[in-house]
Amino acid sequence: MPVLHASTALLPEGWGRDVRVSLHEGRIAAVEFGPARPGEMKVDALLPAPVNLHSHMFQRAMAGLTEARSAGQDSFWTWRALMYRFLETLTPDEVQAIAAMAMVEMAEAGFAAVAEFHYLHHAPGGGAYDDRAEISGRIVAAAQATGLGLTLLPVLYEQGGCDGRALAAGQRRFGNDPDGFQRLWSGAQAHVAALGGDAALGVAPHSLRAVSPASLAWVAGLAPQAPIHIHVAEQQAEVEEVRAARGARPVEWLLANHPVDARWCLIHATQMLPSETLALAASGAVAGLCPITEANLGDGIFDGARFLEAGGIFGVGSDSNIRISLAEELRMYEYSQRLAQKRRAILATPDRSCGRVLYDGALQGGARAGGRFGGAIAPGRWADLVALDLSGPDFAGRAGDQILDTFIFVNDRPITRVWSAGREIVRDGRHIARETVAARFGAVMRRLGAAL
Repeated sequence: MPVLHASTALLPEGWGRDVRVSLHEGRIAAVEFGPARPGEMKVDALLPAPVNLHSHMFQRAMAGLTEARSAGQDSFWTWRALMYRFLETLTPDEVQAIAAMAMVEMAEAGFAAVAEFHYLHHAPGGGAYDDRAEISGRIVAAAQATGLGLTLLPVLYEQGGCDGRALAAGQRRFGNDPDGFQRLWSGAQAHVAALGGDAALGVAPHSLRAVSPASLAWVAGLAPQAPIHIHVAEQQAEVEEVRAARGARPVEWLLANHPVDARWCLIHATQMLPSETLALAASGAVAGLCPITEANLGDGIFDGARFLEAGGIFGVGSDSNIRISLAEELRMYEYSQRLAQKRRAILATPDRSCGRVLYDGALQGGARAGGRFGGAIAPGRWADLVALDLSGPDFAGRAGDQILDTFIFVNDRPITRVWSAGREIVRDGRHIARETVAARFGAVMRRLGAAL
């Protein structure tokens, strides 16, 4: 039974010193206190490792390709058009190689698992593969190769807008009607079963624009105990389209028409009225925030302070994977609140620093949204853990919440080891499969560069 000894560790009740954590079959078997014993692995600081609650892994290969201005004023919608053209060339082998690279970088950033909002289902042109869940299987294969925990969220995408129009050319690789999606989801279920017991399968109606009200109700009931994720209220134009079609704003309509509760994760929600923010907090649903992508796409600023003051639950994800950094997602969340309110330390509370509030939130919301029993160093939880090296000068004399504040706001490079359900996947700051995965990813990038 492997035993880790941490000079300091973040426990559910707060910071502890000389903490001994025993692992067994991927879970935390015991948490004790006392000096290190022979044979135990010593680390400076041990933290629970959160779930990256929202990702589109294939977009990792687009990073750096969309930063020049196109004709007119660039926006989310012009970026989306570029994304559609990009994905039309991707093969299943390439999707797997890109996904593995994203997973390696997620692990090195301190994430133990990812909830993959997976909507690239079909071949170029929209034809189904012989295995309708072929690309789901490639995501699973990437998880097998990297050891990162996976919650797979196959996406139902059936229409081009609230008016029910047909999918545009760039959307055909996403499209399914409920019957086709049922077959795809069952195939994905078989693929996910090949992973360890910590893997999970959920569902993801893409957005109120992309599914009909009837299909949203159907897919929400497809797996009644599983996580359900949905894009909601990311852009003002989306809000106006939903309001014109359904008579209410997206978050308002969703909360009024569905039993939204703790198994739901509403992604982005950057366009909410205060009343919607308070209602979302009261629902128990997770607000899935992706501050780096939301900034990159010009989505807007989540009403974070109001949401947390009302007891809301949030987590963070890397979405477009333009940059994969747990610390930067959290830092951007706090800094966006400071820029909006022109004050400092917005999310801190009297007993917890900004870094602690942010990290605790990522743990709680990520575990809930991922349907993953992790997020804490406690017996019975999955052994999702991250070790920090505190020997550098930035951490000299730092203790307690100051460790998290320094990690998030000053120096995000002290990660030495990461475990996902007890699998040690990062050592000395590098993923154990980085060289092999990076070589395959580089070959894909060279091919894409020539094709584009």
